[in-house]
Amino acid sequence: MSAPVAVHFGAGNIGRGFVGLLLDRAGYELVFADVNAGLIDALRATPSYRVHEVGEHPRTHEVTGFRALNSAADPRSVAEAIADARVVTTAVGPTVLRFIAPLIVEGLRLRAADSPSLQIMACENAIGASDTLAAEVRALLSPAEAAELAGRAEFANTAVDRIVPAQATDAGLDVTVESYFEWVVDERPFGEQRPDIPGVTWVPQLEPYIERKLFTVNTGHATAAYLGWLAGHEGMSEALADPEVHAGVLAALRETKEMLVRAHGFEAEAQEAYLQRILTRFANPQLTDTVRRVGRQPLRKLSRHERFIEPAERLAAAGTSPAALLHAISALLRFDVPEDAESVELGRLLATRSPEDFVAEATGLLPGDALTAQLVELVAETQRAR
Repeated sequence: MSAPVAVHFGAGNIGRGFVGLLLDRAGYELVFADVNAGLIDALRATPSYRVHEVGEHPRTHEVTGFRALNSAADPRSVAEAIADARVVTTAVGPTVLRFIAPLIVEGLRLRAADSPSLQIMACENAIGASDTLAAEVRALLSPAEAAELAGRAEFANTAVDRIVPAQATDAGLDVTVESYFEWVVDERPFGEQRPDIPGVTWVPQLEPYIERKLFTVNTGHATAAYLGWLAGHEGMSEALADPEVHAGVLAALRETKEMLVRAHGFEAEAQEAYLQRILTRFANPQLTDTVRRVGRQPLRKLSRHERFIEPAERLAAAGTSPAALLHAISALLRFDVPEDAESVELGRLLATRSPEDFVAEATGLLPGDALTAQLVELVAETQRAR
């Protein structure tokens, strides 16, 4: 009996070093799909690549037996692979999901009516990414076709966490990752037919885990990058070794801890242990990463439901001043990296918008929201200092 097929969109470092690795270890025939022609050609030219785990339990895995498809040059082959697949996963970035949707639609059209339902999991740093992908798929279908194909796919939201730093220039296809990881999936869409993927944690309610990850790992990582940038550091571990940066990150995570405990009933002691473990992971000197790379795309990180504005707004609405998160946002507003397009756009908006207009456009906050007045003043201070 042949192995079940898993199609994974995104053959980058996270795709190869995290999701693809776990799918391979679970016994799937792994098919990578990507628009990067050079990367696809490199995967086709080699029988294997290695994943080096560093940290508490270092070890090396070899991934073999995969296929690689160019989803831009050969979308038909990708659709055919989806038609035969049991699982589809993504690690492409939330804004790219809409470009994947047409390929999934074509795959579902080719899929035999008696095939098991396709199990789709978007593994992105975003809340409800699989729901977003499902909506993009439905938008491409007529009501009649949507009804016809309804039973051919199920979408389960996920929360994923693994630090995959910038790789050495001579690494080739090999990937270095931290040994710790977390892949949490909402068990409800798949019911009793959920895929057997060792390392996945299945939960009946995903939102608490998504928010715990987003507002601890992502908030903390970005805070360390922007405070580290402001302090003149290059590396992430170097930044975390700075007592002032470390204190700033800890203060921000103590604020998000308060919000998470209040919102989801996490035990305060358990959340404290979680955030302390996160800080230890960030400071791992074997995960060579830079504040420039981690801080890239500052405008996305400043959007309404992302890692800074969402927890800060909730705290402000509850009567708590999110001083540490505002300090991190202040550092973000000073992030000036010419090679990062969003950093350049951030500077342009700060130079051409009033504080009120900047807050509305960049964060999505409304004039009456609890955080708006504090943020408007923070932007005004930043503009005066430029």
